[in-house]
Amino acid sequence: MPIIVNLDVMMAKRKISLGDLAEKIDLTPANLSILKTGKAKAIRFSTLEAICRELECQPGDILEFRDEDE
Repeated sequence: MPIIVNLDVMMAKRKISLGDLAEKIDLTPANLSILKTGKAKAIRFSTLEAICRELECQPGDILEFRDEDE
């Protein structure tokens, strides 16, 4: 998949656990885990906004495009 989710990297930089982040953004830990592992097919802008607000980062810090040809 050419979209890489770097949520685990940002969470490590901010020293926040999956459970704590899930609670703060009002998302289940299971759903946040699906997003974190890159298995999600979509993300709501409201969820992305909440994650960015809580982690004090930009969407580009979490989502990255990589060309499959590389």
